[in-house]
Amino acid sequence: MFGMKRREFITLLGSAAAWPLVARAQQPAIPVIGFLGAASPESYTERIQSFRQGLHETGHVDGQNVTIEYRWAHDRYERFPELVAELVRRNVAVIVTPATTSAALAAKKATDTIPIVFNVGADPVEVGLVAGLAHPGGNMTGMSVIQFTLTAKRLEMLYELMGRSAAIALLVNPTNSYTKSETAAVQTTARGLGLQLHVLNATDERDFATVFATLAQQRVGALLVGADPSFISVRNRLVELAARHAIPAIYGYREFTEGGGLMSYGTNIAVVYRQLGLYVGRILKGEKPADLPVMQPTTFELVINLKAAKALGLEIPPTLLVRADEVIE
Repeated sequence: MFGMKRREFITLLGSAAAWPLVARAQQPAIPVIGFLGAASPESYTERIQSFRQGLHETGHVDGQNVTIEYRWAHDRYERFPELVAELVRRNVAVIVTPATTSAALAAKKATDTIPIVFNVGADPVEVGLVAGLAHPGGNMTGMSVIQFTLTAKRLEMLYELMGRSAAIALLVNPTNSYTKSETAAVQTTARGLGLQLHVLNATDERDFATVFATLAQQRVGALLVGADPSFISVRNRLVELAARHAIPAIYGYREFTEGGGLMSYGTNIAVVYRQLGLYVGRILKGEKPADLPVMQPTTFELVINLKAAKALGLEIPPTLLVRADEVIE
């Protein structure tokens, strides 16, 4: 060292100072997850918590070793293509479409290389998202909650509550790609039960005034609210209008019943979003969507609000009460 020339010593010091910079430059970038929400962030708060829980169980924590970048359609489904295009340009590691078939289809059209984890209400094979449930192939996998079969089941519950004499209306969002299948399934069930069914459309909250005026005009006895995610963000308004017009209604998500609605029957959404987080985490660890089977929920929950029933002057049949997973009094 003492025989080293001054210039060599300075050069050595300069190289040593650069080592941390080189090391930092070689560290892998934190992966970014693109999250494409159908509604507004306020309506997704608890669901995002469940999604993050699934991520956490695979060792991924938002803000530490992974970043979630959100895009929100605010119930305007026509915006899905532009929003997913933004995520593709952002070069995200995974795209999550947690709420609608329309969002999943937009993502599929936008990229065949970025992994996509979906939650859809349609049959993902039938609509062309995957080759099969057990072996999806391609760059997509996720959860499939076949909503039209659940909506038909909800109609049977309304029939059990109201009887054959009541005319029933089905409220749907015509812009959702699975609405056609949902409507067809409910119409088939209605014919089998001998029920009169009216199909009413609502693209957003501005259509509700017309919907409830039509219910009164056609003397509809009960309302079956379709499973479209856009209805979740305006659930308080729907529940309020149903109560004001004294219309018994059944919904697809427990949030409606917890907010004062009469009945809900469907999947536990927290479980669904946790599973989406688990799949995203596994993909970030190197697994391929093609090898991850499309999951389907196996448990469903019936929630009944007795306070709402009393306000409507309804007696809930014991056959429904005994099947309820939760009774709100």
